[in-house]
Amino acid sequence: MLTRRIIPCLDVHADRVVKGVRFQQLRDAGTPLDLARRYEAEGADELVVLDVSATPEERRTCAGLIGQLRAHLGIPITVGGGIRTIDDASRLLDAGADKVGLNSAAVADPSLITALADRFGRQCVVVAIDARRAGPSWQVVARSGSAPTPLDAAAWASEAEARGAGEILLTSIDRDGGLDGYDLDLIGLVSSRLSCPVIASGGAAGPQHMLEAFRAGADAALAASIFHDERFAIGEVKSFLTRASVEIRP
Repeated sequence: MLTRRIIPCLDVHADRVVKGVRFQQLRDAGTPLDLARRYEAEGADELVVLDVSATPEERRTCAGLIGQLRAHLGIPITVGGGIRTIDDASRLLDAGADKVGLNSAAVADPSLITALADRFGRQCVVVAIDARRAGPSWQVVARSGSAPTPLDAAAWASEAEARGAGEILLTSIDRDGGLDGYDLDLIGLVSSRLSCPVIASGGAAGPQHMLEAFRAGADAALAASIFHDERFAIGEVKSFLTRASVEIRP
């Protein structure tokens, strides 16, 4: 089994890191470079950078920001938001990203997953799924949480993996920013159907919630608020998980 990963997330809007609750009420959290450098120094395993306004504004993610981050960071960077074509992905990988994340574009054209996996390798392709509870199941919601789709989250995750996704970034919209813990039922359901890693996202208030996510089947835990607001340092989280016998990266 792979060691578990702790991944801070930078939601970027207008060159600033923002954070909200259920994708709404965004507040300023600092500059991408300052936060990224702090997180790497604290022991982050990877970094996810999401341009949260690129898709709604129908523009491409800024490669300049990724180049700036790569010039100062050694850890892997996943970038998402506004990636609609092979050229979009190529531009960001050339700028220094290690992986590209697809969300709305993959929903609109699932063949894009396969095209990117064939071109760059499935290890470069992360499919992000934003899911909202809908009765006994979960509904996929696109365009930064504003566009409900007919897709079932677990079925879509399985299809995405079959089409070439190397990893699934699974966000519970219901839990996002709420600090009530990850949606463990959602994590358990999706991870039980997949062979590729699942990154749990949405709701972490501390290391106990990350431990619960790992026990539910997640391979990595992503968080934003608790790190941005300095409730916990990444090193503290890793120490807690190590004491709980979770195989974690140093």
